[in-house]
Amino acid sequence: MPTLNWIGKDAVVNHHQDVPFRTLNKKYTFGDDSTDAVNHVSMDENKIIHGDNLEALKAILPEYEGRVKCIYIDPPYNTGNEKWVYNDNVNSPQIQKWLHDVYHDSGITVDDLSRHDKWLCMMYPRLVLLKKLLADDGAIFISIDDNEQANLKLICDEIFGKNNFVAQFIWQKKTGAADPKGIATITEYILCYCGNNLHLNKIFTKNYEAFDIKRYRYSDEYVNERGPFYYDSLDRGSIRYSDSLNYEIFSPDGNPIYPNGRKTFVNDGWTWKWSKEKVQWGIDNGYISIVKNPKSNNGWSVKYKIYLNVDNEGKKIDKSIPFKNLITNVMNADASALMKDIFQTKVFEYAKPIELIEYFILCLKETKDSIILDSFAGSGTTAHAVLNLNKQDGGNRKFILVEMQDYAESITAERVRRVIKGYGEGKNAKEGTGGSFTFYELGEPIFKEDGYLNENVGTDRLCEYIWYSETRKPYIRQTDDSLVTKDYQLGTNNDTAYYFYYEPDKVTTLDKAFLNTITVKADMYVIYADNCLLNDEFMQLNKIKFKKIPRDIKKI
Repeated sequence: MPTLNWIGKDAVVNHHQDVPFRTLNKKYTFGDDSTDAVNHVSMDENKIIHGDNLEALKAILPEYEGRVKCIYIDPPYNTGNEKWVYNDNVNSPQIQKWLHDVYHDSGITVDDLSRHDKWLCMMYPRLVLLKKLLADDGAIFISIDDNEQANLKLICDEIFGKNNFVAQFIWQKKTGAADPKGIATITEYILCYCGNNLHLNKIFTKNYEAFDIKRYRYSDEYVNERGPFYYDSLDRGSIRYSDSLNYEIFSPDGNPIYPNGRKTFVNDGWTWKWSKEKVQWGIDNGYISIVKNPKSNNGWSVKYKIYLNVDNEGKKIDKSIPFKNLITNVMNADASALMKDIFQTKVFEYAKPIELIEYFILCLKETKDSIILDSFAGSGTTAHAVLNLNKQDGGNRKFILVEMQDYAESITAERVRRVIKGYGEGKNAKEGTGGSFTFYELGEPIFKEDGYLNENVGTDRLCEYIWYSETRKPYIRQTDDSLVTKDYQLGTNNDTAYYFYYEPDKVTTLDKAFLNTITVKADMYVIYADNCLLNDEFMQLNKIKFKKIPRDIKKI
């Protein structure tokens, strides 16, 4: 498989492992479920996170790894004119050189090829973490334009797997005026990858909404089992003439009827679509109608009924059409107009239309109770789309937005607030969708730079981290007030009991006295403590594994 190499790639392929694991600090909750509850992160809530998206993606791994059904991101397109804000702390001389004052006073031109290297270095670790968050039966959609489309496709093939590539959507975003080259560039792309192609039949739904159901406007005595129907002509024009499909069909007044209104058989390519035997079956079972037609040479037409719920043999079917990879009915101007309606002024340059995000969410099966993630949140379009869909179909979708810019509160969160409560006045008033969200800031890292635990984050955050590092599962809170019980038990997973024997202001020791406090029966015990007085033979005999704090705490 072709792979893409660039200067600095080696430094970022595993950079996600070096990113500090930070906590999330709750600032407030807004909406229907507003509460001032204790600061812990809940999976059953909408989230807006202010902070660098690389660190934010790392921070949500304990809760959401492998659980996100739909990811949509609209990363910088790297046009050469946008402000670069993703200055990752990568310990590579080349990258540090590039990322130092990237957009200096002299500016960067389209011909500065090194900007592609910078863009790839920025995107790669973020995509790796998004891959970890994506569910096997989920899909990621990535907006991009011509500047990086080719590069993005190659690194996505590498990260998500070439076999998991689904489609490249082409979106006509505007009608457009010609650029200096004389070409009106009116399209962008959205690359789509699934979590695991073995689950393709569980990922994408059938496009019932787009099917022309208005066409099925007739009903008969079979409507309850077959659904409504529309008429189509039994005549078929074809350059391949077939004697077997040329025969007389008799009208109710006993006169013969021939294909295409002929008064006799003519070898001009017109035949019946069905065989004589099937036509008789159709007449006997209500699939064929012979109706008067003054425009026909013989005064009659033979029609067959196309039912909504069954095929022409009476078998149950799903009427649907595929989702198309060409999107032409959603314009970027609609997004600009909507933002102006919400804020009553122009506040954001590059908002995406909510209909575009809704389209991708509805492509996927069983999203009504799923998690939708956007780690380049911008103006908050993804949250708006999720809230709209929930209101329309009664769903309980949850969104996670990440935005690092200062407008995360003033634009991103403010838009969501107005969507929830409603906006506009008079005839332009828009009813609110309802719902709620919690706003978070990125907190302190779990580990200090010297490798020791950061006690400022609190015992609860440490317990969450250790449980996830051991089990790769989100932590289930033991009590309302604290994650850890009085006997320091974190929980049991796969017949292994985990204990975090930790006190911020004193040294803890694993000894027989501590073992006497353990009441849980398990096949294996993993116990974290500062010291251990038990010998190896005793621990092996009693299936105990000691892990020293902080040395043996895995760094995710």
